[in-house]
Amino acid sequence: MSLLTNASQKHLQQLGERFDLSILNESQLEQLSEVFALSDFVAESLIKQPDLVNTLFESDLLSSAQRADSIINELSTALSTTETEQQLHQVLRQFRRKHMVVIAWRELLNLSTLEESFGHTSLLADQLILQSMDWLYQQLCKLQGTPIGESGKAQTLYVFAMGKLGGKELNFSSDIDLIFTYPERGETQGGRRVIENNQFFTKLGQQLIAALHQITVDGFVYRVDMRLRPFGESGPLVTAFNSIEDYYQTHGREWERYAMVKARVLGQEGDYKQELEKMLRPFVFRRYIDFSAIESLRKMKAMISAEVRRKGLKDNIKLGMGGIREIEFVAQAFQLIHGGRHSELQCKGLQQALSEIAKMGVLPEERVNCLLTSYHFLRSVENVLQQIGDQQTQTLPDNELDKLRLIKVMKFDDWDAFYQRLNKMMANVHREFNWVIGESEEQHHEADKEFVEIWELALSSDEMVPLLTEQVLAENGQHEQVTSEHIATFAQLIVSLKQDISKRPIGPRGQETIDKLLPRLIELICAYPDPESLFERIHHLILNIMSRTAYLELLNENEGALKQLLTLCSASSRVAAQLARHPILLDELLDPQKLYHPTELAHYKRDLQQFMLRIPEEDMEQQMEALRQFKQMQFLHIATADIAGGIKLPQVSDHLTCLSEAILEYVVHLAWAQMVEKFGLPSNVMGTDRKGFAVIGYGKMGGLELGYGSDLDVVFLHDSDIAGTTNGARSIDNQLFYFRLAQRMIHLFSSRTNSGILYEIDMRLRPSGDSGPLVASMAGFCRYLKENAWTWEHQALVRTRPVFIDSMMLEEFKQIRLQILSQQRDQQQLKKDVSDMRAKMRAHLNRAEQDQFDLKQSPGGMVDIEFIAQYLVLANAHQFPEQLSKWSDNLRIFAACEATGLLTQQQANNLIDAYCHIRDAAHRLTLGKETRIVDHKRFASDREIVMAIWNQLFGE
Repeated sequence: MSLLTNASQKHLQQLGERFDLSILNESQLEQLSEVFALSDFVAESLIKQPDLVNTLFESDLLSSAQRADSIINELSTALSTTETEQQLHQVLRQFRRKHMVVIAWRELLNLSTLEESFGHTSLLADQLILQSMDWLYQQLCKLQGTPIGESGKAQTLYVFAMGKLGGKELNFSSDIDLIFTYPERGETQGGRRVIENNQFFTKLGQQLIAALHQITVDGFVYRVDMRLRPFGESGPLVTAFNSIEDYYQTHGREWERYAMVKARVLGQEGDYKQELEKMLRPFVFRRYIDFSAIESLRKMKAMISAEVRRKGLKDNIKLGMGGIREIEFVAQAFQLIHGGRHSELQCKGLQQALSEIAKMGVLPEERVNCLLTSYHFLRSVENVLQQIGDQQTQTLPDNELDKLRLIKVMKFDDWDAFYQRLNKMMANVHREFNWVIGESEEQHHEADKEFVEIWELALSSDEMVPLLTEQVLAENGQHEQVTSEHIATFAQLIVSLKQDISKRPIGPRGQETIDKLLPRLIELICAYPDPESLFERIHHLILNIMSRTAYLELLNENEGALKQLLTLCSASSRVAAQLARHPILLDELLDPQKLYHPTELAHYKRDLQQFMLRIPEEDMEQQMEALRQFKQMQFLHIATADIAGGIKLPQVSDHLTCLSEAILEYVVHLAWAQMVEKFGLPSNVMGTDRKGFAVIGYGKMGGLELGYGSDLDVVFLHDSDIAGTTNGARSIDNQLFYFRLAQRMIHLFSSRTNSGILYEIDMRLRPSGDSGPLVASMAGFCRYLKENAWTWEHQALVRTRPVFIDSMMLEEFKQIRLQILSQQRDQQQLKKDVSDMRAKMRAHLNRAEQDQFDLKQSPGGMVDIEFIAQYLVLANAHQFPEQLSKWSDNLRIFAACEATGLLTQQQANNLIDAYCHIRDAAHRLTLGKETRIVDHKRFASDREIVMAIWNQLFGE
């Protein structure tokens, strides 16, 4: 135990320099030494505030009820003399630290029960929220007046405490998930000016979050997470009762039912609070026995497993198999199924819910006792882990000191004994978890013995060929396509994979799974018309997931997922490469219904918000990784629907474009939040919900034609008048703020994580190109386009649209775009500029040789068609400004040209058909990771039509 002794002595020495240890008796000094050995948080707190030493020993003389009363009364007394928000922040932080030290002290010394720790930790959070909210409310009323509702009654803020805080089982170093609401719309009375209640409570909510969440020299009180509110981060911070009721009745999703099971209302007692408590019960608890919840539970189970695989979690007592979350899930399952008929199940606490479940007899008492015992053990471990350094962690330590700390508090002699007990507990939980799900395991198909022999026997490729030939002929109805050369290559690849596997470290569990999986894999591949190419693609994936047994087991235990994998990899080498690079996508194969149906276009932003809820806001590395994972998952769904023919090319581009917009908007909000936290708000947007910032999409993004490998061509703009500075403690010039905001966004997009980059961002189309400012003002953008832009830059403007912008800037941008596009131009000069630029591009970019056709750059190809559209707009928009400047995509531009008589119906249809035919072929080649160069005979008639129209327009 020398590591513990050393830690204790080091801390005691530091405390002794600031506190007279000789005044402590032997028992007190012994307790102090023991806790200093166990918790850096307690030691550092006492060193920082030595007067807390006496507080600890005084607290030991009080009963649990007296300690609870002291939390309420002491905070009230401290706030009664608090005059400014700055003082409020200091009081809250120091008060929280003091009482958390007491809670940790008692639990580490085994002086308190787990229930006492839960109760006091939750009560402390409740009081810090409620009393600081009341203090801020009184201050705001003095400035703005009292908010009065439509009923004539004074209004106050109410808070839904979610998760473990809602269940009064808060862990030691927890975030708090909150939702803000108020009863009635109306306006303030008695203030210097009248404002709407919504504005009043939004300001109050912002102040409350800052009071708890903001980091000062005294630290912070709680990390506050508001993302569970209606519509997530894109929704209003505060919502009136009737709006919140309407949201859950109209938009509430299954996961929000789960979240609301534990929701507990904090706020002023009375009719309003009772109304709010009753309001959402019908949404959460159905009147009938709700067995429809079972399917949702199964999906939740898959999500839990996917989460563990996605994060590569090991020894995580919350998210791991058999962890705390699975126990919570079991309790909530019964609450959702039976809670509508049995009001006793509408309780918030998990332990109480499990006890009620046992009383009802829906789960045998011995099973409930198993879960309760395991929950108590796991939550005790969790608290100890967090009390070491006041860090939010549920992962077992990997260093010897913290391992010793944990086993000492948990009363184990050595780590192995503790670890065995923990694993036994978690295995019991997982067994109960699976029992509740009641899902029969998918029938598992064993490979035929012939394929087992092919894999397991030490055969050369020559020896393998006759065995494989026989099996391919038996399995493959199209065997005439499979030549002896194909089979020889197939055999060589199998031998090569065996050799590669033998050179890599893999544990016994992984080896056992490989030996079951590969024979079945080879058997299934034999039924494909091109088995050697398919096996080569699968080869790379197997090597990538070898060290992650969870993925091998996923494929081995889910026949459906294995077959989906082969279908997709056979159809697209791009998808195969994507799955090999990002094995987390294998989770998506488990649900074919979801796999082949991409997200609805209008739901990408919503689904991204929901996906990001699980990521701590302050963990930027995880945020960046999760964004990339979301993109890869959505790409897979779009590609599989594309491969299956479920969506056509224009719809594929629509999906890819909507996905990119959702991600871009999230990145804007993320970068903005980071900048505002650091520097404050720029003065041009203070007191508004605006950002004064816009992202303009160019090229394929602007034209709604993104492909799987497309960059994002964008230009960043800000308000025309941004003179001034930001209002933060580290104030900077507004211009510099927007410059750094753009830099931050580019960093978030371009940084390479385990899942690669998010998107390549191309900024070369901004005013003055690479030499121009990273963010231009709207006025500067307009001035440049009028006075300095080349014709090709006006062509590029045809394919622009705002992809992130506020309403004020939107109208200004529309006017600028319309003004520039509808300028009357010298027709001959325009023709020359456009044709010269086309010739220059072709000379530099056309990759076709003789008897070849470059789908993009050859005469009659996609760029010619795009240039025709751009020319028609620039040449004629002065006559038809509204019609020709309205759209940014080629197909609707051609339709507009037909409507205005610039093209005949036949010409417009021919151009649209040619563009779709050639672009679809390019798209298919991209999906297969093939070159865009094809035989010159392909699309001959389409090309002739395009070149004829080109010559007609440009006089060639």
